[in-house]
Amino acid sequence: MRALLSTMILGAATAGLAACTNAFEAPYDAGVCYYVVPGETEGEAPKLNVVARDQPQIELCAARLEEMRVRFLRMGGTNREIIGAYQGQFIFIDPQGVKFGKTLTGARFFALARTGDGRLAVPGAIVRDEDGRPVAVAENPPAAPAQ
Repeated sequence: MRALLSTMILGAATAGLAACTNAFEAPYDAGVCYYVVPGETEGEAPKLNVVARDQPQIELCAARLEEMRVRFLRMGGTNREIIGAYQGQFIFIDPQGVKFGKTLTGARFFALARTGDGRLAVPGAIVRDEDGRPVAVAENPPAAPAQ
């Protein structure tokens, strides 16, 4: 009886680990930026579309994905949140900014925030007002020449 129970527990643990390893992983192709199209039905694997090649950094891949998102919105699209992939990491772009993560469903690292005018910037470089909203900061206009 004890051997049967041990075998059943071992089998269940093995099945659980096998389910974890079947999770969709971001491709590790060097310098290739992908747009990840989620599966339409539950259990369907996401599809990958190449957005750009020869991207030296994940931030530049995020910029290419943001550019694609804005172009689709200008053409009448409605998708304001997109997912990308770059060298083993996922990129999540939404109205708050850009986040990176190792898995589609796991923890995400906040990388770039939106400024008051919608551009992306490093979070520490954004000036915020009293209630925490980002404020667009423009450079002072050049001084008028003396007459």
